[in-house]
Amino acid sequence: MRQLGGLDPKTESCFTAPLPGDEGVRALTAKFDFLPAGDHLVRRRVPDLSAVQLCHEFLTTHLNPGGFYLDATCGNGHDTAFLCRLAGPEGRVLGLDIQPQAVEATNARLAAAGLDGIGRAIQLDHARLGEVAAPGTADCVLFNFGWLPGADHQVHSTAAGSLPALQAALDALKPRGVLAAVLYSGQVIGDSEKQAALAFFRSLPLTRYTVLVCEFANWASTAPLPCFVVKK
Repeated sequence: MRQLGGLDPKTESCFTAPLPGDEGVRALTAKFDFLPAGDHLVRRRVPDLSAVQLCHEFLTTHLNPGGFYLDATCGNGHDTAFLCRLAGPEGRVLGLDIQPQAVEATNARLAAAGLDGIGRAIQLDHARLGEVAAPGTADCVLFNFGWLPGADHQVHSTAAGSLPALQAALDALKPRGVLAAVLYSGQVIGDSEKQAALAFFRSLPLTRYTVLVCEFANWASTAPLPCFVVKK
């Protein structure tokens, strides 16, 4: 199962096995979620919807191809590649990250996927987003706060830089443009950035913005929190 991806919580899988007669073997297979189905055991797993997936689904529903999209925290480039596919050949995507290894990884991912004609990444602090996106020009700005996956978790975004970046993103959006952000908290990074961002979102005037905070109600309080702001 491990070799075939059956233990990957992010991958949908289905395994079958002969129905054992031994109760001890049945108890062992039950620990791996195998259930009797006729004369076989079957194990099906459908991954939980993640905060990032929810962001992607929301943006796919609310954005049209051909726009100007910003990935303000490009990391290893997964979100940037998603935005490039969403923007399509007529669109334009710009990724930002303060860490050079993130910029290199993102540009390599885009090139390998044949998306480098649509998007690219540059080294820039997201707090300086306004330097590359004039007011009222962006259709979407996406933030995935926290740390660079696979890198030192002690290097992570903070409220001091993220709040100015959120304001710059709102300034950059066109009417009906969307800001999407995934907020994180935990033992390493605490929750000061998450709480500051939530306070910022909740302070936005209803006359200018619609704000959604999508809480996973039956997950831990430290679960990633997807948020959306639609500019009116």
